[in-house]
Amino acid sequence: MKLDFTQMEENAMPNFKGGKLTTYGKLHVDDHNRIMQGRLTPGASIGLHTHTGSSEVVYILSGTGKAIYDGEEEKLGPGDCHYCPEGHAHTLINDGEEDLIFLAVVPQH
Repeated sequence: MKLDFTQMEENAMPNFKGGKLTTYGKLHVDDHNRIMQGRLTPGASIGLHTHTGSSEVVYILSGTGKAIYDGEEEKLGPGDCHYCPEGHAHTLINDGEEDLIFLAVVPQH
């Protein structure tokens, strides 16, 4: 199945999971996965959260930022993949000067 994010409406999610500013996302949800093309403007973040009952894979398409994963900082840029297994905590922060564009996949149980 092809997912064409260029044809999807972008939704604004202010203070997503307690983060700063607004997370923007184009989302596909079914019984198996939540797949989102996300966008964080400079200074925006997704709040720190623990994955209970799911994991998450975040692949950076463009821009720069960082993840805080179990208290450790990971710098991220295009082509980097951040993985947060079930039971672990993370946040995603755009600390760069351009939009941080990413693809996030959260398997559903």
